[in-house]
Amino acid sequence: MKVTKLLHTRMRVSDMEQTIAFYREVLGLEVLERKTSPRGSHLAFLKVPNSDELIELTSFPPSGPVKVQEDLVHLAFQVESLDDTIASLTAKGVKITDGPTQTSSGSRFLFIDAPDGYEIELIERPQGEKIA
Repeated sequence: MKVTKLLHTRMRVSDMEQTIAFYREVLGLEVLERKTSPRGSHLAFLKVPNSDELIELTSFPPSGPVKVQEDLVHLAFQVESLDDTIASLTAKGVKITDGPTQTSSGSRFLFIDAPDGYEIELIERPQGEKIA
């Protein structure tokens, strides 16, 4: 067997509408599809610009609220300008939880929290850098 492609990553959320609003309004992601699974889970598939992989959000209220452990999971997104990102986050009332920090390679990054405590890392990379 050889894996050929990452298709999506699933994250369970407590409040689907609040979470979708965050990813659409703060990060600009697009909702491609919403549906209900045969067992009753509410699903939403989000598209990230310039990426083939999707984020699958799932909400299953009978499971109770989601409690994400600190430093367990985070999503990292590249941004064109960290300064513009900071201005946009500030205008939307989104708190920066860590950073901005600059790496020795010249990348700059910061963290914010999504609903349920999932961390979001926003990274500005210098031209030509592959990995932060």
